[in-house]
Amino acid sequence: MVDLHEQDRCMVCGAAVDSDSPYRGRSKRGELRVCCSKECWDHTTGQELEMAVCDVCKASFQVHYAYQKAQGKERLWYFCSTQCREKATRKPVTATQTVPVPVPQAAPAPRDVRRVAVLNQKGGTGKTTTAVNLAAALAERGQRVLLVDLDGQGNVGVTLGIRGPRTSYHLLIDQLPLSDVAVPIRDNLDVVTSDQTLAAAEVRLAQMNQGRERRLVENLIEGGHDTEYDWVILDCAPSLSLLNQNALLYAQHLVIPVGCDYLSLAGCKQVLKTVQSINQTFSHNLNVLGVLPTFFDRRTKLSHKVLDELKGYFKGKVLPPINTSIRLRECPAFRKTIFEYSPESSGANDYLKVVDAILQRFGVRDAVQ
Repeated sequence: MVDLHEQDRCMVCGAAVDSDSPYRGRSKRGELRVCCSKECWDHTTGQELEMAVCDVCKASFQVHYAYQKAQGKERLWYFCSTQCREKATRKPVTATQTVPVPVPQAAPAPRDVRRVAVLNQKGGTGKTTTAVNLAAALAERGQRVLLVDLDGQGNVGVTLGIRGPRTSYHLLIDQLPLSDVAVPIRDNLDVVTSDQTLAAAEVRLAQMNQGRERRLVENLIEGGHDTEYDWVILDCAPSLSLLNQNALLYAQHLVIPVGCDYLSLAGCKQVLKTVQSINQTFSHNLNVLGVLPTFFDRRTKLSHKVLDELKGYFKGKVLPPINTSIRLRECPAFRKTIFEYSPESSGANDYLKVVDAILQRFGVRDAVQ
């Protein structure tokens, strides 16, 4: 029987709370607030869950997820489920239209999809922060983006405060199309979340006799399910697994977040060996799009030395560094990207610089503002 400390119980309902719960923080007066869920957290801040009526089926419901609200030209629209949202968005929503009528539409023209994996085999390099804010920054620049979480910890969903009705497990194992799995959460940004079921996905993949490394390729590329996006960003776990092999065979490009310390440099070298092995074994052509220095502290000699070593080895592939930022560390607690939480912060500016550098490498200059 584990003896929980007082601060490890929800201050609203008394339920046990994990030490790494995202619903943990201090108030402006410095008082510790610990909650087991968003409902309890909102209760401590005087906020209640929003009640709404679905604009499609007229059912009453509580707003839990980002996809359940959409900003129309003149008002907010509400959807109790992804099915209702899909029905509504098949036709442009107008202020006078109560129940949008689905109409047949021609399939959108396929886009030139750029598939990018974000990976470092060492943890703690800002990998999920980079994947989330890289995707958000691309969406800010007018690009159509899909963010896929392939890490069983599910930190993408935790960071954004969402969970989809289906996860990347269903994408890999059940081979469901993106239309059944992806959750639209922001303008130009859809997300496929993950959870602990990815551990089961790893086992299922290991039991397959053939094609276990190509499940994403078969579903998304050969199935033509990702062609409505300009970018697909994959948040990979800090390991070499069948999940990551799927990601690296699916991706064309790799972004390697590297913390400004020597252990992160060692992790970067491991990633390069993995890329070489993947390319040789599977006749693939995965290339390093960029090495991204994270947690850069311009006040320390170590940060500058690590940056110099990266530039000396990777030359022009080193992206603008992400400076150490309190705002970047805070925004997951508020379930927001850095552009929503603190759009004028150095963290937001840093990620926009990174995205602008990437867009210019691909010649996408008209999207850069």
